[in-house]
Amino acid sequence: MAPVASPSVLDVLRAIARDPFHYLVLRWNWKSAVTSTLIRGSIFFAANLSVGFRAALAAMLADWSFRAILTGMTGAVTQSFRKAEPAWAATLAAAVMLPGFSHAIEFLVHWARHTPKLAASIVASVGFTVLSTLFNMYAMRQGVLVVDRDAKSLAHDMAAMPRIIAGFVACGPLLLWRAVQRRNMPLTLFGPPCA
Repeated sequence: MAPVASPSVLDVLRAIARDPFHYLVLRWNWKSAVTSTLIRGSIFFAANLSVGFRAALAAMLADWSFRAILTGMTGAVTQSFRKAEPAWAATLAAAVMLPGFSHAIEFLVHWARHTPKLAASIVASVGFTVLSTLFNMYAMRQGVLVVDRDAKSLAHDMAAMPRIIAGFVACGPLLLWRAVQRRNMPLTLFGPPCA
């Protein structure tokens, strides 16, 4: 039996465009929703604490009002890209598309409710999004934080986090070291040796 070919980035984008309900709703990633909602709410709380506890709490609750739905969807899209090849293109697509979409919504919600430290909150959130999207893509390629048929429990995923975090942190230096060792080796983000 011939091995199944990995989808390309364009294949994934076409599939999502053809059936967004399946890819954004039915495959909603609850693990991404839970973890991101807690972390991002904390970012907005901390960024607004200098204005007062009530303002910080209001900013956190405003963020929670849409975050779980949104990050469940973006987690589903990230998961859709996890098996796409080349890995660098899938990672780049997720790291560019998802922050643009999610932060436009985030900005509108917080602007409409007059979050006091909006600029600082958004800057911190964008930085976190880029880093977390790269991390989630790496983790999902390792089978962690997924909610499809390959999924394990959230407790199992959390137990794997020290290994996943160490691999993610080591990925950049490892790629650079191998590139120096083999001058002709192309740098491929989150492909071998970081897949």
